[in-house]
Amino acid sequence: MKVYSYVVEHDNGYAPNPYFKVCTLCRCKYRKSRRKPKNIVELADVGDWVIGTGGASDRSAGHEKLVYAMRVDEWLTREEYFSDKRFAQKKPVWAGTYEQARGDNEAPRNEFEKRNQFALISRHFYYFGASALAIPKRFKNFEKKGPGFRYVDSAKFVPFLEWLKKESKPGKRSEPRGKVVTREDLSASRADGKPKGSERCKSSC
Repeated sequence: MKVYSYVVEHDNGYAPNPYFKVCTLCRCKYRKSRRKPKNIVELADVGDWVIGTGGASDRSAGHEKLVYAMRVDEWLTREEYFSDKRFAQKKPVWAGTYEQARGDNEAPRNEFEKRNQFALISRHFYYFGASALAIPKRFKNFEKKGPGFRYVDSAKFVPFLEWLKKESKPGKRSEPRGKVVTREDLSASRADGKPKGSERCKSSC
C-alpha cells in the first residue's frame, strides 16, 4: 500500500468529486503529455490511499485540515471511465444541479487522453469539504504544502486511519467549500457553455 498526500487548493466538488456515492479523482493530479512526469492518478494502484489537505487560499480549508481521504478501489483509463454506465451520473451537465455541473467524467479528446489519462475510483472514502477536520499534531508531517505530492509512510498511516475511523463514518460528510458560489456565478461561462476556467483544476496544482 502506498499513501499519497497533496494540497486541495480549490475545493469545489470537481476534483475530488464526492458525489453520487463514489469519490473520484480524475481531472486533477494528472499529466497532460508523455513528456510530463507521472502524477498521482498515473502512479496510484488499487488499495492505495490518497489524502487531500487544505490550501492557503480562501477557496480551500486552510493548512492543517483534512479535506478528504480515499482508498483507491478502481483505476480506469478515461476511455473506460467515460464509457462505463456506472459512472454516467459523473458526466457534466452544465445547466444541471451543482452536483451535475461538477461532473469530472468528460469525454477524452484524443488517443493520449483516452488511454494515458486515468480516473481513480473510491467507494470507501471520507470527504469533509467545508467541514474539513483539524489534523492532530502527531500527523502534521503527513501534510504536503505547495504543488506536487508527497508519499506518506504506510506504517505510520495505520494510526492515522484508526483516528479517522473514530472521528467519522465513511462517505460525504459535508458539501464542498466552493458550493457557496451562487448559481449566477456558476452560470457565467465561456462561449462553449462550460464554467469559467477558475472552476476547473489544473493538473500541476
